[in-house]
Amino acid sequence: MVADSLSAVRNRMAAAAERAGRDPKAVTLVAVSKGMDAATVMRAYEAGQRDFGENRAAELAAKAPQLPADIRWHFIGTLQTRQAKIARPFTTLLHSLDRSRLIATWGSNATVPAALLQVNVSGETQKHGVAPDDAGQLLTEAVAQGIQCVGLMTMAPLAADPEASRRWFIALRDLRDRLAPGHPEVKELSMGMTDDFEVAIEEGATLIRVGRAIFGPPGAPASSD
Repeated sequence: MVADSLSAVRNRMAAAAERAGRDPKAVTLVAVSKGMDAATVMRAYEAGQRDFGENRAAELAAKAPQLPADIRWHFIGTLQTRQAKIARPFTTLLHSLDRSRLIATWGSNATVPAALLQVNVSGETQKHGVAPDDAGQLLTEAVAQGIQCVGLMTMAPLAADPEASRRWFIALRDLRDRLAPGHPEVKELSMGMTDDFEVAIEEGATLIRVGRAIFGPPGAPASSD
């Protein structure tokens, strides 16, 4: 049941925050609802969830109008520039600002949702994201374009052991702290998913993106609450 799964995730979040001496309320759970129908999202909403993550512009645009207006939609996937105008009207926070062309497109509107700069802290060639050394310049571009860039996002390499992700979460936190003198508005850290969100919280995550632990694996039939 979605409600039970949400409760279990929230309990794990609280325990991780307490281990790190943090307030559990300082961490926002983004329920990754990509591939889930509106009825399934509604079950999570009825269990108190308000932040949801999508990674396809067309799916977000089709799903959002079917659901309550107070949902905060997070766009968490790679966003093609030609899809930006589709996603933007429904997006509260873009997690994947990662290049100059997207900055120009995302900022070219009277209403510009806030964004996080996606950083490839691990240097994996198959991952999107700006290199850490280039993050400051891209932030400057975003500000000049009128985008409120409120934090950083990263995806750790896949690993069997959640502890393997810790070094990358520390790296993102340290990068934020290095950028702070010139960009004090950059405070949020979006890091950690189903397999490693507890480690991410211990290292300072303010947003975690969790899908499988709430809704089950992709393609799994939605259970009825």
